Amino acid sequence: MDALKPVDGNFIQKDAWGRLRQFTNARIAVGKTGTAIPLAENLLFRADHARARDAVYTALDEEPMAAALQVLLPALPVLRLKSRAETRQEYLQRPDWGRQLCDASKQLAKDAAGSNRYDVAIMVADGLSAQAVQLHAPAVLAAFLPLLAGAGFSVAPLCIARQARVAISDEVGALLNSRLSIILIGERPGLSSPHSMGIYITYNPAIGNTDESRNCISNIHPLGGLAYQEAALQAFNLVKGAFALQLTGVHLKSHHVLGG
Repeated sequence: MDALKPVDGNFIQKDAWGRLRQFTNARIAVGKTGTAIPLAENLLFRADHARARDAVYTALDEEPMAAALQVLLPALPVLRLKSRAETRQEYLQRPDWGRQLCDASKQLAKDAAGSNRYDVAIMVADGLSAQAVQLHAPAVLAAFLPLLAGAGFSVAPLCIARQARVAISDEVGALLNSRLSIILIGERPGLSSPHSMGIYITYNPAIGNTDESRNCISNIHPLGGLAYQEAALQAFNLVKGAFALQLTGVHLKSHHVLGG
């Protein structure tokens, strides 16, 4: 290790492998002062922890989200749906309620679908970081929807889902009479990325599907994560592969999508 160096009256012992910090946002090589981590690193940790908590408890601002989605698909209504979890506390304590629509939302989705059949149902859900979808979902969809339209896929009315978990996309997709469901959802915030979004894709959405029947694109955010255009392209390639094989999940691999 480096020799002890006085910093602001304290002695910070640096880690010899601190140069590796340039390659990752992970909290590594923080050094130490005596038996403790340095004060500056401790304060950074507390700030990152506070950002992660804020991401979990911040509510989705529906009005600007609905307006942004309506611009992307103006011919269809934007549906505002809710899970059975009425409050954030219920959402966190009862994950099963976050996977199920409330009765009013079930009826709203049924009425919107009517006798129509669609290829793809798309929903934007708060998940564990509403800030993530608030920041990233419109931009990703702006790149993704033209790809679907160019390939001739029909799209159901776009949905906003509050207090939602990933599996709510099964019920929404089924109610909208769609062959495939896609949910853009805020991921569990980490100390280096509180605003990361994921996309989950499920062919033949139905209540009772389990996670091995889905494909996931994760860590979507512009600062050190997956870029919007790349996320849209990956999602589109998965959709094409899903319709070709009539499945998603563990049996839909990258070589099916990319032809390798």
